[in-house]
Amino acid sequence: MHKTELKLDYSVCENKNGIPVIVVAAGASTRMQGTNKQLTELGGIPVIIRTLLKFENCKAISNIILVVKSEDLFTVQMLCEKYMITKLTDIVCGGNSRQESVLKGFSRLGDGAEKVLIHDGARPLVSDVIIEAVIDALDKCSAVTCGVKVKDTIKQVGNGGKVLKTVNRENLVCVQTPQGVRIADYLKAVENTDVSAFTDDTSIMEAAGYDVFVVEGSYKNIKITTPDDLIIATGFLSEETE
Repeated sequence: MHKTELKLDYSVCENKNGIPVIVVAAGASTRMQGTNKQLTELGGIPVIIRTLLKFENCKAISNIILVVKSEDLFTVQMLCEKYMITKLTDIVCGGNSRQESVLKGFSRLGDGAEKVLIHDGARPLVSDVIIEAVIDALDKCSAVTCGVKVKDTIKQVGNGGKVLKTVNRENLVCVQTPQGVRIADYLKAVENTDVSAFTDDTSIMEAAGYDVFVVEGSYKNIKITTPDDLIIATGFLSEETE
């Protein structure tokens, strides 16, 4: 094992009837004005810990594989121990792109695993309802994402800011995570494929010819990308705790 990657002895805590989740938290946080979004506190708890606690407390999840930047690995490990994330079985160093990081997580899946969820570490307000809806849909198909309908008017813009056309938003969806895939099908989809060209996991499945289905997400299931998102998430969190 690489000296900067950890295998944790939490297997006794795994829920054998659930499925694993890969939580990807290896991004550069380039739009957070110099702040590491994963370690930024949301309501007094680091964002990444709030995310992990959602899966820790979800009965449908067997174990958690966490992918982080190498420089965050031991900090995150100590946080996970502090907040008693008992379902965490692996902490893995990420790759050069999100999809490479996902594949690093795939390398730690158990031999008997057939399905897996993939979730952004910076989406700390995901709910059990969404997690379980994605898992349930995986019983019928190879790839599932959650998402919400587009609320704003969408325009396609060309050079110089000229509007080319207004896009019909009726069938448009903003994709979120968790996304779920059947492991064997996903591994076939990434064979001889440059995964760095994709921004989400179901796009890889779609490009390989697999049908992808969408279940209902939530407008509260936001991704912390900018400081403004943190303000919005704080408001949503206060609603949860009232």
